[in-house]
Amino acid sequence: MVSKSVRPTPGRVGRSALSGAPPGGRSGARRGVVTALVAALTIALVLIGGVAAEPLADSVRLGDRAIAIPGVARTPPMGWNSWNAYGCTVNERMIEQAADAMVATDMRAAGYRYVVVDDCWFSPQRSSSGALLPDPTRFPHGIAALADYVHARGLKFGIYESPNSRTCAQINGTYTGSTGSIGHEDLDARTFASWGVDYLKYDWCSPDSNIDRAVSAFTKMRDALRATGRPIVYSINPNSDVPGAPPGGVYDWSGIGTLWRTTNDLLPGWALHLGPAGDQGIREILSSAAISAARSGPGHWADPDMLQVGVPGVLGTSYPGLTQAEQRTQFAMWALLAAPLMAGNALPYMNETTWRLLTDAEIIAVDQDPLAAPATVVPGTDGKVWRRTLSDGSVAVALWNSGDSTATISVPLPNLNLPVADSFTARNLWSGAQATVRTTVGAQVAAHDTVLLRISPSPVT
Repeated sequence: MVSKSVRPTPGRVGRSALSGAPPGGRSGARRGVVTALVAALTIALVLIGGVAAEPLADSVRLGDRAIAIPGVARTPPMGWNSWNAYGCTVNERMIEQAADAMVATDMRAAGYRYVVVDDCWFSPQRSSSGALLPDPTRFPHGIAALADYVHARGLKFGIYESPNSRTCAQINGTYTGSTGSIGHEDLDARTFASWGVDYLKYDWCSPDSNIDRAVSAFTKMRDALRATGRPIVYSINPNSDVPGAPPGGVYDWSGIGTLWRTTNDLLPGWALHLGPAGDQGIREILSSAAISAARSGPGHWADPDMLQVGVPGVLGTSYPGLTQAEQRTQFAMWALLAAPLMAGNALPYMNETTWRLLTDAEIIAVDQDPLAAPATVVPGTDGKVWRRTLSDGSVAVALWNSGDSTATISVPLPNLNLPVADSFTARNLWSGAQATVRTTVGAQVAAHDTVLLRISPSPVT
């Protein structure tokens, strides 16, 4: 258990994905098999096939329409989502325990704020007036009371819906009903606002990959949320394991969602090789990161899916889980990319290794840096070295090893576009070790691991 003065009590968490129980479906038919998981990085954007509508140029979504919901997410959102741990078994008590654990383990103090209930929270039927209803057995006190519970702990509350007739679990047959938001956008937005919702995850859940229709559907809910006057983070996923490049990775959604998923679903493995329309592992997820990262900035963030740190794989499936090195790679690279940090592990069962990784202050500071400069691949490094300028003038540098054996990765300092100085201090953000460097920086990096450095001009003596 977490070695803190106040520990979350496992107690009545119920059956979760930790036991190997399939949690129910998200996007894609395989989503009923297992939960979502982790990360690393390559340079090339691999586009296989195409999408139904030609993506518009970036300029179409930039400028005065680049902020979907004013006043939210000046830095990438941090929080926790129920799907990876609990799937369709989610209930009121699990969410309460997650909120309690975020406080007791100092995750809140580290910057995690949002507690998000994913798919399967609702009654399969709307009310006679058309309003969404919570499942009366699993959420007996209602969503507004649950949001109050979360808010009372200094946290923010999030919920899940789909812009189509059915959510992902419903379309996969793992949950009954047809309670998507299509045709109910204004009513649902008002309902969410009245419940005290601070974050909406809006999941495409459709094999239709037509970008024009998706843009229209996501824009309707964006406008409905704006009309409520409540500052709600709007997290959209325009991908549903469709053939070709994921729409979230080839179209600029920055004026439509506060954050938008750039990939198909991330599952627990380094490289799953399940095809262009299938679930993806670390290398596959990050193959498009270079292009997507350039679109991020205050109020609009590219989202390469949730964190898989501390989330186990499932025996007997194609999803083996992540090694400690692979988990470090996801957390380091998500931070370098200024990606949302949405944990997915069962927080009351979190061990100390997972807790230390998720609350690493120096890694989180890179993710949350207010400058929000884009991360870029350093030329001439075969995608092994990435850099991002930080607000204090230092540069975060990731040395990541996608290979299967230990490798020495180094780069000449002039290639990093550093400020002018005679020498530099390179700090390893994992170990805290520091060294003065003048010409080259590098390290031995284990297979699938990442060394994250912060490089600053050395003090003048």
